[in-house]
Amino acid sequence: MADTSIGTPEQLRDPNYTPPLYKAVPLGIQHVLAMFVSNVTPAIIVAGAAGFGFGSNSPDFPELLYLIQMSMLFAGIATLFQTIGMGPVGARLPIVQGTSFAFLPIMIPLVAGKGVDALSALFAGVILGGLFHALIGTFIGKIRFALPPLVTGLVVTMIGLALVRVGIQYAAGGVPAIGTPEYGSLLNWSAALVVIAVTLGLKFFARGMLAVSAVLIGLLVGYVYSLFMGILSVDDITSSWERSAAFALPQPFKYGFTFSAAAIIGFCLMAFVSAIETVGDVEGITKGGAGRVATDKEITGATYADGIGTAIAGIFGGFPNTSFSQNVGLIAMTGVMSRHVVTCGAIFLIVCGLVPKVGGVIRTVPIEVLGGGVIVMFGMVVAAGISMLSDVDWNRRNMVIFAVALSVGLGLQLEPDAVQYLPEWAEVLMVSGLLPAAFIAIVLNLILPADLAEESTEEVAGGLSGHGSFGKAVDPAAVTPTRP
Repeated sequence: MADTSIGTPEQLRDPNYTPPLYKAVPLGIQHVLAMFVSNVTPAIIVAGAAGFGFGSNSPDFPELLYLIQMSMLFAGIATLFQTIGMGPVGARLPIVQGTSFAFLPIMIPLVAGKGVDALSALFAGVILGGLFHALIGTFIGKIRFALPPLVTGLVVTMIGLALVRVGIQYAAGGVPAIGTPEYGSLLNWSAALVVIAVTLGLKFFARGMLAVSAVLIGLLVGYVYSLFMGILSVDDITSSWERSAAFALPQPFKYGFTFSAAAIIGFCLMAFVSAIETVGDVEGITKGGAGRVATDKEITGATYADGIGTAIAGIFGGFPNTSFSQNVGLIAMTGVMSRHVVTCGAIFLIVCGLVPKVGGVIRTVPIEVLGGGVIVMFGMVVAAGISMLSDVDWNRRNMVIFAVALSVGLGLQLEPDAVQYLPEWAEVLMVSGLLPAAFIAIVLNLILPADLAEESTEEVAGGLSGHGSFGKAVDPAAVTPTRP
């Protein structure tokens, strides 16, 4: 419900309205709390996949601190592009930018087990993919027809399915612990379950900011629990705090710049999915906050900001940025459409990104505690994809498209050795599962006829193809009885 004490109903619907500063700052920090955990999680996961993450005992472990720092800093800078704008760049709307989960299925195979050396090619892909993403802004309206809910829902579902394994591994003790007696111990799982229980309790039984920040609060409770149970010690926290600088500037091309076909192709293709996601968020903000349809200028500006923000982040060691959907819901909840409120949140993020001590505390979060939050977050990604698929007309044609795309994409995720003889760049793209599934769904959706005859699917469906559109009741009178 809108807080009318902040302004009149007309003011609350106006993106250019500036509430009093003492009210705008807390509202802006609300937006940061809603996305904070999601924003830094990709950096933690990429570091873990590369081999210098939590529990790795790698000499490169301090690099995780820098990656966390860049995630916060460039989420704030990219958000300023959206709220303040710069020429044609930016929607001038209260859009919160953050590190995207969508690119994780591409980034994980790129860096798997390769350490810091893999980051050179990864960030080259981020930079070039970001520039391509900005280019999409010039024709974003013309390609939306190729990405209906069948395709976008499938892609989002595949993103979640590619990542749920990470949550289970973290909750059990992390990849470095695999093969040891500690992996999967009751103590490890108890920390993860505390986070899950607190998160679900707040989501279902709390209201307002408590519900919005449920994952963050769950992690904080899990953090305290891990201190009491001996998983984490006070010395670990103080040591990390003391070793972290009070202030540090980002370093351009810290990890180098190496061309990688897999990275460039992967990031460019995923840019299409990210661009469509941003379009949906822009439309959600204008409808939920201002009660109107987004303009072409706003959609184009938002896409430019996505791409430019990503490219600049890549130069300094930041990951791809995109609009955060959870903050769209927060705008609808508070009823405050002011872009200047989100600007306050962006400045807070930038300050955090320039203070490595913040990242020094974050990296002390036990992997088991993070696992509890990740299980919830990645499960929600799958649920969001299924929700998008609920808008699909499940006729036989769409069932076949979904079946083939899902079988190939999920199958390649589960059995990556099936494409071991492909060139390395092609293997990386295929084992993500995401790009093959998206490609198949897009192509089949464009070339298959509008409908398929019943007999064309019965043979391969094993009696499970259904009859008519999904969800429609079958008329008993139309069913011919058969003898046993």
